[in-house]
Amino acid sequence: MAVTLDDGRLEEGLREVTAGFARAVAGGDPAAVVPTCPEWPLRVLVGHIGQAYAYAAGILRKGEIPPVPDPWEAEPGAPAGWEEWLRESAEDLIGALRETGADTERWTFLGPAPARFWVRRMMADTAIHSYDAAVTTGTAFEIAGDLAADVVTEGMDMLTAPGAETLKPDLAGLRGRGERLGVRPPDMAGWVVVRTPGGLRYERGPVEADAVVSGEVADLMLVCSRRLPLDDERVEVTGDRALLEHWLARMAF
Repeated sequence: MAVTLDDGRLEEGLREVTAGFARAVAGGDPAAVVPTCPEWPLRVLVGHIGQAYAYAAGILRKGEIPPVPDPWEAEPGAPAGWEEWLRESAEDLIGALRETGADTERWTFLGPAPARFWVRRMMADTAIHSYDAAVTTGTAFEIAGDLAADVVTEGMDMLTAPGAETLKPDLAGLRGRGERLGVRPPDMAGWVVVRTPGGLRYERGPVEADAVVSGEVADLMLVCSRRLPLDDERVEVTGDRALLEHWLARMAF
């Protein structure tokens, strides 16, 4: 996978997005429905993050394949303690990575990969759920540009990984005949997804494509995670809009 951040920045990034998530949920109603995760109340969203950190840390330390946890069974405690619980959970995951070694191979749902996969995965998941939390509580959402870009890249890595269609059968519907979809931020290399007969592939660089969505990288991260619609004023679509809509309807994990 095309990791774009070094291990130190991944650790720092996990701390940053965890802190952002904690700020967004602070003072929130545990029973408030999360609009972008409509089956979950805020308490379950908070529980999911801490629970997922513990799940990943267990994989790193034990090298085993644990059962996937149920977010509804997570116990984040009282809201007053959420920030500390989340911070400690993130630090435990970082500690597990250091104990294991970032290059040590571990199980992932896409096949064996270096242990850093799990810190990167949790950083991306928390970044997106920070937006969910912010929408729920009416707080501002912010993320550093390099972290938002890596969330997009990590998503592209998962879409194009061998075996991804087995994990998410909808991806088979994205095979094509060379159609190109572009994701273009103004101040860094963009992403081009190519629909081939054998599946998806992607590349970084200048965006020349049949359909392009442009905008600030944080907003493009939200588009790619299906949090921000294509008709939002923060992004611009050029070319074959239906091609982009078809891709977005099937691509998110």
